[in-house]
Amino acid sequence: MDSSSSSSGAGLGAVDPQLQHFIEVETQKQRFQQLVHQMTELCWEKCMDKPGPKLDSRAEACFVNCVERFIDTSQFILNRLEQTQKSKAVFSESLSD
Repeated sequence: MDSSSSSSGAGLGAVDPQLQHFIEVETQKQRFQQLVHQMTELCWEKCMDKPGPKLDSRAEACFVNCVERFIDTSQFILNRLEQTQKSKAVFSESLSD
């Protein structure tokens, strides 16, 4: 039983680098698609009163503003998470010294 668990653990560590890169790229694509879907749904609900053959200028301005705010907010959150992770890493390094 111990030999099978150690061999499966060794198999996980020996992942093909090309496969790993492919998985990372596909995961990023999926996250981007989810973000676009979320943004589309949010802005559609917020800006589209009555669907018609053309967008009126108010709806168009609303969509532009909504998308820009969504992107700004997403970027802010990512930056904040990155800062938090960096501060945790510095804090844990100072504890280990």
